[in-house]
Amino acid sequence: MTIEKLKVSLVAVLLLTGCASGKKPNWMAGAAQSHKWGYYSGFPETGWAPDGRSMTLLNELRYTDPKGVVWIAPAESQVDGASIPKSLWSIMGGPFEGRYRNASVLHDVSYDQHNRPWQECDLMFYNAMRCSGVGPVEAGTMYYSLYKFGRHWNYTVKKARPVNGVEQASGKEKFPRAVPVNASEITATRDWIRGTTPSVEEIQQRANSER
Repeated sequence: MTIEKLKVSLVAVLLLTGCASGKKPNWMAGAAQSHKWGYYSGFPETGWAPDGRSMTLLNELRYTDPKGVVWIAPAESQVDGASIPKSLWSIMGGPFEGRYRNASVLHDVSYDQHNRPWQECDLMFYNAMRCSGVGPVEAGTMYYSLYKFGRHWNYTVKKARPVNGVEQASGKEKFPRAVPVNASEITATRDWIRGTTPSVEEIQQRANSER
């Protein structure tokens, strides 16, 4: 076997075994993690736009969540972190910083597509962050912040007349909404998460109870 073929084989083994081991090389920056939080397939390559803020995916980013649902950010998708309100950046960090970069890309695309309810998109973001190695306190705080203050929409599928006995979806009603960010609530929630280690459902309940 040549050296080049050996290198290719080694990369393939790392991609396939990284999820099972729960470990990843530094250069993969979250491409694979344990199946408890789902797993990524492949590693995204991006090209930055001249504005220095938005970027275009040069290849597909695919993530399978813990329930087996596949989330895809197609090649040529343009992302700019807009699914995370700017008012949260100073609290959470920029959308393409640190280990939650890949999760942010998927979240951006899912918010642009509006193919699923926002609650599912936000939960995917949490699981994808954990898969990328983001800790429970940071990921939980980010999840709470988006669930409470994010740019959301009502997801209503209108039913058209059945075709051959099968109901057809004729369209979606989307009404974006956002709640002004309350930094003190986020800080208090971070402390609460650090002290109690709540479940995702408990984080949701806290956000809903404060509405």
